[in-house]
Amino acid sequence: MLHRLVLIVSLFLAGASLQAQGFLTNRSTLYALTGTSGANLSQFNTLLKERGQLPIPNRYNSFGLGYQARLNDFIFGLEVTQHQSRTADLGMHRFQYRTSRALVNLGYSLTEEGKFQLIHYLSMGLGYMNVQMLPQVQSKDLKTFLKDPGQGFVLREHDIQRGTSNYGNFLTEIGFQISYDFPIPHRKEALEIIAKAGYSFSPFENGWDLNGISFDNAQAGAFFRVGTGISLPDRNFFYKDATIGASLIRGIHFSKPEKFNSYLKEQGYKTFEGRPSQLGLRILGETDGFLYGMDVFNVALNGRASSTQTHSLNSLRIYANVGKKIFQYKNWGIGGLAGLGYGNLRYSLLKDQKPDFPALLDQRNFDGYLRKSGIFLKPEVHLEYGLPMTKGKLFDLVFTTSAGYEQAFPGFKLGGISMNSYQSGPFVTFGMGIRP
Repeated sequence: MLHRLVLIVSLFLAGASLQAQGFLTNRSTLYALTGTSGANLSQFNTLLKERGQLPIPNRYNSFGLGYQARLNDFIFGLEVTQHQSRTADLGMHRFQYRTSRALVNLGYSLTEEGKFQLIHYLSMGLGYMNVQMLPQVQSKDLKTFLKDPGQGFVLREHDIQRGTSNYGNFLTEIGFQISYDFPIPHRKEALEIIAKAGYSFSPFENGWDLNGISFDNAQAGAFFRVGTGISLPDRNFFYKDATIGASLIRGIHFSKPEKFNSYLKEQGYKTFEGRPSQLGLRILGETDGFLYGMDVFNVALNGRASSTQTHSLNSLRIYANVGKKIFQYKNWGIGGLAGLGYGNLRYSLLKDQKPDFPALLDQRNFDGYLRKSGIFLKPEVHLEYGLPMTKGKLFDLVFTTSAGYEQAFPGFKLGGISMNSYQSGPFVTFGMGIRP
């Protein structure tokens, strides 16, 4: 996945450099967005109608993090988004679905460089889907849960709870973006307000079938999203160190769920082996040596729980980072970052074999999970090397290494069991990306 993305980026930017012999402008932007879309789960709603139930609400909400680079009129971007449906109560159970997408955006600006931008773009990427029906009141005690984990059903396609590298199935979006810059007093950056409208879809029929029912529409629909972010327009700076870059980061966390494993073993389940893996996205900006940005990544363990079950222990973490570059020599740089973040922890215990719909609606008790969320803090040291990729130094291919310590605050408890040995600890990450 990493090599394919870097190849796409390099080819795109190389093409842009050939077209931009009269290079005049560039822009890079970090932003967050939220919005709404429609999705009619027609096959599933038909099953509900046959049982005298009301249909599932046909709306889902979206939120995410994005990066965009403009080189003359060419646009390149990355987005990671989460999409979550409204809940629907079916008897004593609650139905909900959620999806996430990792997309590469390629586009063209229909306006000249200025405070107002109008962009037409096409997105291509991969996704994940979770469809669940679980009790409205779920078990919160680990011992009770492990004795009877079959609370409902959880269906997953390309299960990123087992790690981000499990993303799959081709997804696309097409749309328009408008944005406007507002100056920030005494700063080179601008505050950018963004609105996006378009249509997302899964181009391959039956790409998201789960237990005999199509959930393709959960990955499709007309959308409208709004957002805000920090932008570095070319007109605002005249020094080389003002930029925003994006990197894929892969890391090792030196932590283990030791106490959690002991409870699994006591109840006759297999324990988690090895150390958790990390794969995610880092967007890092720099202005006059001041560093700022965001991280989003998964920390995951998975394996067999028994001869008939699998389990995973996953933590999604989102950080806001600030820091300072303390040393710069040619293409080398060293800095320090401090991050404040939000993260969750989800333990899933899933049965291998479940019947297809409609029998699954009548025999629901197969799977379950426990969930907890909280705040994270992390200091880290950041080392980078920027390799210019064109004669005009249009963009750099950036290699990074970071080392630091994550601390969950306050201590995480999942099912009443302390998870500090898994959520807190030292880490090392390696990254590769681009920086205009």
